[in-house]
Amino acid sequence: MTKFEALVSLNLIGDIGGVRLKKLLEFFDKPQDILKASCEKLMGVSGIGKKIAAKINSFKSDTLDKELGLAKKFGLKIITRDDLEYPQNLKDIYDPPIALYVKGNLKEEDKFSIGLVGSRRASIYGLMNAQKFAFQLSAKGFTIVSGMARGIDTYSHRGALKQKGRTIAVMGSGFNHIYPPENRELSEEISRNGAVISEFPVNTMPEKQNFPRRNRLISGLSLGLLVAEAAKNSGALITADFALEQGREVFAMPGKVDSETSFGTNNLIKQGAKLISCVDDILEELLPLMIRRGWHEIRERKSHEADGGDRVASGESRGDEVITLDKEENRVFALMSEEKIQLDELVKKTNMDVSRISDILLKLQMKRLIKQVPGKHFVSYKPKSL
Repeated sequence: MTKFEALVSLNLIGDIGGVRLKKLLEFFDKPQDILKASCEKLMGVSGIGKKIAAKINSFKSDTLDKELGLAKKFGLKIITRDDLEYPQNLKDIYDPPIALYVKGNLKEEDKFSIGLVGSRRASIYGLMNAQKFAFQLSAKGFTIVSGMARGIDTYSHRGALKQKGRTIAVMGSGFNHIYPPENRELSEEISRNGAVISEFPVNTMPEKQNFPRRNRLISGLSLGLLVAEAAKNSGALITADFALEQGREVFAMPGKVDSETSFGTNNLIKQGAKLISCVDDILEELLPLMIRRGWHEIRERKSHEADGGDRVASGESRGDEVITLDKEENRVFALMSEEKIQLDELVKKTNMDVSRISDILLKLQMKRLIKQVPGKHFVSYKPKSL
């Protein structure tokens, strides 16, 4: 049995998870040894009781063969933490999944993801804003992560797809039981423009206890979590709790004070979640982290591939590094100085729309040529080392 097969087998057994697996691997040399061990030896590991030890000890290889056959039938890849495709953001959480079933493709750029969640019984206000923010965040290059549930989740995925951006759906069931069933066609579209993933074996039913586990992956995959609309006991609030535990930023969209489906989001804001009214509120918070994690390099590479290498050097340099700007970036940068200039003024001077100007300003910030100061003003910026 290979290491991959052993890890998939341990995931099939259930009741183990990332935390118990870590303890088992501290005791045994490799995953294969765990499956060969006696009940007595397994029970010597902290957190492994008689019941779990018996399940490990009695695991049959034909169960694995059947599961691998089902994965092939459904066109799935199974990845473990040893695989390069396994998301780095998930590796960093307390209880990372042992294995992920993937339909579609996970990419390096998905480390710049935003979770977008909310009520299944959302208002028109919530649905339209979820779709709008997903569309706009996707336009900025973010991958939109959600749970493919009814309501806010569905509209979040659709917003990203409308922009032709990437989106990831995290399921609380196996691939033989797409839930909700009316989203089967949506799941196929998502898999062609991102990925549908699950940590659950193929035949797992969408049982109630699976969804909190699913929620920790939505937040774990993301740099930040936007709660669009949530009632008092919404599952979206559980996702927000996971996000806080995982050190992710939590954003909330304010709603009417007398709306039942806005109680949760308004309460999150009272507790310290960042109130957002536009995409720039999210970018302002996440941009420093994104730059540290190589956002600029990935966006630059994608832009270079998209325009066939047609880049224009700006004449700016940082040591041996030449900073390249396209024509529109050069046009906006030429208007910048140490004197503050406001977004509206840039729109007037360039005759570009607000969305396009905002995108260019973000790129210039990532290249450390300008910075934003209070009041949504911008100034040129040159590090002391220049």
